[in-house]
Amino acid sequence: MPGTAAQVRLTEKQQSILQQLARATTSSVRTVQRARIILMAHDRMFNQDIAAQVGLHRDQVGLWRRRWNESWDALTAIECRESTALLSRTIEQVLSDAPRSGCPGTFTAEQVTQILATACEPPENSGRPIDCWTQRELND
Repeated sequence: MPGTAAQVRLTEKQQSILQQLARATTSSVRTVQRARIILMAHDRMFNQDIAAQVGLHRDQVGLWRRRWNESWDALTAIECRESTALLSRTIEQVLSDAPRSGCPGTFTAEQVTQILATACEPPENSGRPIDCWTQRELND
């Protein structure tokens, strides 16, 4: 038996921004999909029905409903105190992917800086008898 879906609340300004995102041809497919989820959830649609319309599993729809619900107080505070542009950017952040873990970087920040500094100077400054840098030369 399914659980209770998180209630989705929207102000008029938030709804307007979400509608713009859902219609925008420059928004990513995921952003459009997530904006549509929030708008349909606000219309009190069931997760299973929303999932069928946007092409996701109902658990994913529930995740985005909960994430919106958790962010709603902060979004409302921004709406009251800040510009519409900041509210729009914040809504896009709420609808974006969460940071994911991954394998650690191969190089430290210091090593990357050294590689870039070396690549930006002429090879003869590093004692190399070549005219221009190649990937192989930079690796050595």
